[in-house]
Amino acid sequence: MLCRYSAQQETVFSTLNPIHITTFCRITVKKEKVSKINKLYFDFSCNLVYDYYIGVLLPCYYNYCGVFIMNERLLRRKLNERYGGKIQFTDKNRMRVMTGEWNTWDGIVEACQMAVTGKKDVHVVNNIRFTGAKIPEMRLPSLSDNALDGKTPDVLIIGGGISGVSIARELSKWKLDILLVEKECDLALGASGRNDGEVHPGVDLSKGSLKQHYVLWGNKVYGDVCRDLGVPFSRCGQYVGFTKKELKPFVEAYAAKRRLVDGVVDTKVISKEELFSAEPNLNKDFEFALYNPSAGCVCPYSLTIAYAENAVQNGAKISLNTAVVSMETKNGEIISVKTNRGTVYPKIVINAAGVFADDVAEMAGDRFYSIHPRRGTNSILDTKAGAFIHSVVTIKTLQKSAGHTKGGGILHTVHHNLLVGPDAVETFEKENTATNPESITNVFNKQQGATEKLRRSDIITYFTGVRAPSFEEDFIIERGRETHNLIHCAAIQSPGLTTAPVVALDIEKLTLQALYCYGIKPERNNSFNPHRNPIPHLRDMSVKERAALIKKNPDYGEIVCRCEEISRGEILDALRSPICVPTVDGVKKRVRAGMGRCQGGFCSPVVMKIIAEFLGVPLSEVRKSNSESVIVFGETKEGK
Repeated sequence: MLCRYSAQQETVFSTLNPIHITTFCRITVKKEKVSKINKLYFDFSCNLVYDYYIGVLLPCYYNYCGVFIMNERLLRRKLNERYGGKIQFTDKNRMRVMTGEWNTWDGIVEACQMAVTGKKDVHVVNNIRFTGAKIPEMRLPSLSDNALDGKTPDVLIIGGGISGVSIARELSKWKLDILLVEKECDLALGASGRNDGEVHPGVDLSKGSLKQHYVLWGNKVYGDVCRDLGVPFSRCGQYVGFTKKELKPFVEAYAAKRRLVDGVVDTKVISKEELFSAEPNLNKDFEFALYNPSAGCVCPYSLTIAYAENAVQNGAKISLNTAVVSMETKNGEIISVKTNRGTVYPKIVINAAGVFADDVAEMAGDRFYSIHPRRGTNSILDTKAGAFIHSVVTIKTLQKSAGHTKGGGILHTVHHNLLVGPDAVETFEKENTATNPESITNVFNKQQGATEKLRRSDIITYFTGVRAPSFEEDFIIERGRETHNLIHCAAIQSPGLTTAPVVALDIEKLTLQALYCYGIKPERNNSFNPHRNPIPHLRDMSVKERAALIKKNPDYGEIVCRCEEISRGEILDALRSPICVPTVDGVKKRVRAGMGRCQGGFCSPVVMKIIAEFLGVPLSEVRKSNSESVIVFGETKEGK
């Protein structure tokens, strides 16, 4: 199909009705203008790209995850034009390997994104040397011992995020020796504990991707999973607001496609009146909204911890402060895995290492993809701000979001705060979770268009997470290609929290198949219990229920954290839990002591004292998080 750009082309585009647009999909015209309205609609789905250098529509398109695809001839030409011959690519064995060198990380990411083939089983591998700075090596725990030396687990899971722990819990249905290792001092210290907690409806994904397949399935089962694990879950719904009335036909066509083609059956467009009936504090300029009632929210680190505790209750073992540093492979098999706590000899290895998944794949001789880390910053607002919004809300503007992000949003959390964010910033630092002021400013500037009630003065804390996308922007769920006893659960970014419960089910099947190949046929664990009893939370109880609990155990009658109404009894419950992490942050993540307005300003000393008494150690030995995070160095005065 050929098409030369003409002055009348913009007029032609603007006269297309929604049916024509849905059929024609998307044309992106570079250098020349296209009407802003159509740009917004075309941003939803697309097939062809107009190249002004040669004046034709090329067989280039965007895949189901919004990744731009171009043919091989055009790619070589674009790389030469953009990088002056300093970056090249070769195709081999279902990989497109990028080589050369460049001095900016954004330039390297752009080159690798250009190289995406659009074929599901072909991945881009980034071997471009970054000359602009030194890429930091993975931080290792200070702990070094032989606690795991000589262990021979049936399954070794690498990574203590939502993927790893949900896999451990599903595999604990079987009589298997399961060992999960996590290099940090606690679970969910990576992307799994540093995201917005939205349970996505899948409205932003087209049919064909693994993300879209798993998000629809995962969304449906989320209520049951959270009920089994004793974790709060709210199906609060999601609204995307529009201020331009003339966009409504285009958005209605988009909603119809999502319902009828992509299977997101609850997608609909609602009127201004319906929107303000549900959320009266939104921008009064909103004319209509795209609505998905199936969207929800969960506390991501609470769910991760709950999955891990249930796995341990059913026989799995979890080793924190344990980093994988190398592997021995022979004839396409992992023979041993060396950690800072000894060498392990597993039958099957599951790679759920997040941003380090490609590094683990490299150790195992099975690297056929690359992770390019992407930072995202969120702000948490006081609970008084939570009274203004009761769902997930964002504003859609005529400007296309930079990168692979919806530009953040506003979410009413299960703990009744408001969360604002995240943004998306490419980075070469896999563990840099520092928060930059411009990230907060950019997200707030956009989302204040959704409601005038949003104020930065209500921020009580903020955090940054590093996501782990592949250049294809889709999940990698498969057996190793060169290493046969390796299973990849990699490139898990948003909506990875939503998909974790069902991805774990498929990883369970792949693991059993791999074990069968080695002559191992596990029996069912008949004592498997899918239910986890959560720590009781006084703030959620009636007066009568509180009184009964305090009568049974007076420790629940001593309030330690006034902001969140957390008692001494709840803190002791956290310390007695199946995975005890006796630090201030470990307690905070399990029962929310220090999560309120003062962020632990009043309760932290009392929490420290309880931990010290529980462990039988001096106060100076209590840590905030890891062993290096010293809080108290000693007495300030001599004498008694």
